[in-house]
Amino acid sequence: MTDTAPAVEAATDSDAPSDVIWTLSACNFVIGMGAFVVIGLLDPVAQGFDVPRGQAGWLMTVYAIAYAILSPLLVSATGRIGRRRVLALGLVVFGAGMLVCALAPTLWTLMAGRGLAAAGAGMFTPVSAAVAAALSRPEVRGRALAAVVFGLTLAQVAGVPAGGFIAYTFGWRVAFWLILALAVVGVALVWTRVPKGLRFAPVRLADLGIVLRDGLAMGAVLFTSSFLASVFILYTYLTSLLADSMGWERNGITLMLVIYGVGAVLGNLMGGWMADRLGAIRTLVTLTACQIVVMPVFSFLPYPEAAVMVLAFVWALVGWSFMAAQQVRLLAIAPEEASVVLALNAAAIYIGAAIGSAVGGAVLGAFGPSGLGIAGGLAAIWVMTHILLSHRAARASGREVG
Repeated sequence: MTDTAPAVEAATDSDAPSDVIWTLSACNFVIGMGAFVVIGLLDPVAQGFDVPRGQAGWLMTVYAIAYAILSPLLVSATGRIGRRRVLALGLVVFGAGMLVCALAPTLWTLMAGRGLAAAGAGMFTPVSAAVAAALSRPEVRGRALAAVVFGLTLAQVAGVPAGGFIAYTFGWRVAFWLILALAVVGVALVWTRVPKGLRFAPVRLADLGIVLRDGLAMGAVLFTSSFLASVFILYTYLTSLLADSMGWERNGITLMLVIYGVGAVLGNLMGGWMADRLGAIRTLVTLTACQIVVMPVFSFLPYPEAAVMVLAFVWALVGWSFMAAQQVRLLAIAPEEASVVLALNAAAIYIGAAIGSAVGGAVLGAFGPSGLGIAGGLAAIWVMTHILLSHRAARASGREVG
């Protein structure tokens, strides 16, 4: 099999083929399952290796660290290779990580498999976004990006609970075998559905250094970390807050998480629509303002159960709508370094989650669960400051309008 058709340097005159977009989205669903499935596996893994649950929790931390470090490096190092090959290679590496996890004789081996899987995911997801953007007309680029990221969002709603169910029913190793099988299917889909010969502007490791030294581009990239850090201050400990303030147990919390997940999926789609109609900056400012208003409301629980469900849905809707607009903005600020900035943006997701979780833990220890919503709202005020300062600097340099 070859991948040597003529190069494609820019967006086509028509929308990206829907089968390409949804192939990339389906593969990102598999990536999302592999990334977050350990949330539902921690207890079985801890019991299987006879370690504390907190030690098993490092499986998520190792993945986040490996992704944040390796994704920009690997995307830059493979910048001269055809995009279809890079996508397939990313899934192969990801699948190899799942194989190591499924066979792991020790927790340390399992962590190594997680790091390998993160390397593959860090290659696939940013490149999939770059391919979707390049094959789409500017006026529909936001929706194309939202569709590709849709798979990651859906994995949190359906894939992670399914993986947890499989782990508790058949054993945690079976969950990794299932994800490996899906990754193999993904490789076949990518090779048969994604056009061969996609070669955008060549990317080198030196380009990573250029972006890292570009204050405007990095200020824009780090907005992702700021936004998600504010979200994860509350999100990480949301179940603790609901158990403490509402007295909810398994059924109530499970129902709330399902409703939250539905809101996240719809928010992802809404974000693409907003980015295409309002523009990236207006969308990001609007969503940040919503975060400032909504999150502090959680600090004044309890409310009627129906009201809490609506609140969780609205918060998920506005909390997971920002990614398409953020990617559109990054592509406008650094169009020549699209693959690199999208890889850095993907890494920033995990940096933000780690920072938000750490801050949320400190707030929980100092003020209890009721302080989380207010802390998230205060952090969102910084997020608003961040986006406005970043936009002002980008406008002054002539790299952004609006």
